[in-house]
Order: sequence, then C-alpha cells, then structure tokens
Amino acid sequence: MFITILIFLAVLFVLILVHEWGHYITAKLTGMRVDEFAIGFPPKLFSWRKGETEYSLNAIPIGGFVRIYGEDPTQVAEAGPDSARAFGARPKWAQAIVLVAGVTMNVVFAWFLFVVILLIGVPTQVEEGQQTDAAVLTVMGVLPGSPADGAVPANVHITQVSSGTETLEQLTPSQVSNFIATAVEPVVIRFSAQNVPVQTVTVMPQKGLIVASPDRAAIGISLGLVETVSRPLVPALGEAVVRTIDTTEKIAIGLGGLLAAAVVGQADFSQVAGPVGIVNYVGDAAAVGFTSLLLFTAIISLNLAVVNLLPIPALDGGRLVFVAIETVLRRPIPPVWAARVNLAGFAFLMLLMLAATINDILKLW
Repeated sequence: MFITILIFLAVLFVLILVHEWGHYITAKLTGMRVDEFAIGFPPKLFSWRKGETEYSLNAIPIGGFVRIYGEDPTQVAEAGPDSARAFGARPKWAQAIVLVAGVTMNVVFAWFLFVVILLIGVPTQVEEGQQTDAAVLTVMGVLPGSPADGAVPANVHITQVSSGTETLEQLTPSQVSNFIATAVEPVVIRFSAQNVPVQTVTVMPQKGLIVASPDRAAIGISLGLVETVSRPLVPALGEAVVRTIDTTEKIAIGLGGLLAAAVVGQADFSQVAGPVGIVNYVGDAAAVGFTSLLLFTAIISLNLAVVNLLPIPALDGGRLVFVAIETVLRRPIPPVWAARVNLAGFAFLMLLMLAATINDILKLW
C-alpha cells in the first residue's frame, strides 16, 4: 500500500506540475508578474526564490496554484513599474490565454502519454490465424455463475490446458473450445498474470452455457489471442490525437450526464471516486503494467482538463466566465463580490472532495 501511495503522489505531482506550468509560462509570456509557483496547498514545507518568483512545495498534495500579481480581485495593483504587469491590467485575451493554458497542458500531456503508450506497444486482440509467435491466449471474460466463475479470473494468460492424460498442444481459442467441449474428465487450466505466480485450477465442463449451442459443453470463458502491438512514430502521433479527442469526448459526456442527473436528484455518486478511490485505481493500474499506469495517468489528466473547464467559481472555467462578463460589461466585476463568489466556489469544491472521500472510505468498509 505504501508503494501505491507513493505512485499516486508521483502521478498527482506530475499532473499538477503540468497544469500549473501552463498557467506559469503563459503568464510570463503575456507580461504578467508571477509571484509564486506552488505544488500543493499550505502549510508550506519548503520554498526557494529565483528572480521575482517564489517556488513552493506545500503539505497538502491535492492541488497547486500559480499566484499572479493582481490576480486576487481584492488585491489592488500598486502604482509603480509593475502595475501594468498585474493580471487585471493585461488585455482580456491575455487573461483568457493564461486561464485556459492549464487545461490545454493537461490535454497535450495526455496526448504525449498516448504517443508513448503506442510506441511502447498496446495489448491488442488479433484474429485467430493472423497471430504471431508473440500472441498469448487470454481470458477476455468470464460468465457469471459458470464453472469458471471464481476459478479463472479475466485478463489472465492461459499457458496449459489438459484433461486426464491428454494435454492440448496448440493454444488457440478454437482449439481450447473444442478440447473442453469433448473432455470427459475435469479440465485442468494453468494460467499466469503479471506480478502473479502461475496458478492451476480444475473445472468441470457443463452443457447449457452457450445459448446458440446448448448441447455443447463449456466452462464459461471467452478467449482471445492478444499481442503487444507497437506503432511507428508518425502513425502514433496521429492515432494519439484520435484517442485524446475520443477520450475527452467520452469524459465530457459522462460528466455532463452525471451533472444532469444530479439536478433532478437521480445521480449515482457511488461511481465518483475521490482521492482514496483514485489511490486504489492507481495501484490496480500499476499492478497490470507500466503502460496501464501511463494510460490511467492520461485519462486522469483529461478528467482534470474537463473538470477545470466547468463554469464553477474557483475553477479555470468559472474564472473564464468572469473574464467574459467583464469583456461584455467593459468594466471589472466589483472585487468584493468576485472574492465572495470565488470563496463560495472553493468551499463547494472542498465539500465535494470531502463527500467523495467519505464515499471512498465507505466502499472500503
């Protein structure tokens, strides 16, 4: 568990660093004064100063921030050489770019991770007869209530199938299926998984599991040949774009459906994970393999991008709404009201995080 927590903190650190670096670099490029670049929320563990910016690492690792001079609506930019470098003194287009830069970096980072995953190789199911020597027979699914249910897990690699004194020599989906269908004795299956010792189980074939062939004996597993297929660089760049867009779209649709259901009181918040839940998911992904951990990190990065674009005060999307309102009204929103709305938005987000954490703990129990 300790290793899982360290991996979670490392993933969170990278995602926050990427997001806040987007705000930081665009603020610098648009002429704003950056007073602090922080990972985590206070209390402060340690910090150092380089030039006009203080770089901080804080104790609560659930976020981060870039403090730009004049960004706080209650902070009045002092007259002097830096007054024109305050956030509110810069053009509205510059403010919008800085606010959207964090989300943009999360999307770009996810795209980069997809590229790396595709270059390393992605486990891909191939048709029988088209496989190479690198293909492995994999359990794609297990039928609930079947003889294999509880005996053979999904996503494991079958390394040997036997019955009585006969051992199957060619491990393909059709060969294994036929072998099981004609077995008159219990079938012994040996399988392995990453970071898991080789295991052997014995199951008895049963008729009636296959709807289309009720007289055919089976044990209730679906099989496939899986190979790790890597992409060349150029195709990987394009395919990563497609995966990034597709994943972002699915996240946005899912989040939109959850919020719409919440409005009418029908949302299933048991499907929402907080920090504790994400720790468990990180551990599961890391146990499967390095590419699975990269994939999980890419998905979390895109989730952060979509959530941050919500028009909720204290999030980048909410602050973009403020900039849009000020652009239309051609005058700034009163600082006191802006501060109150942002504080209310921050409190709302903290309550949501607390509720999600409690829900995670209840799931563990």
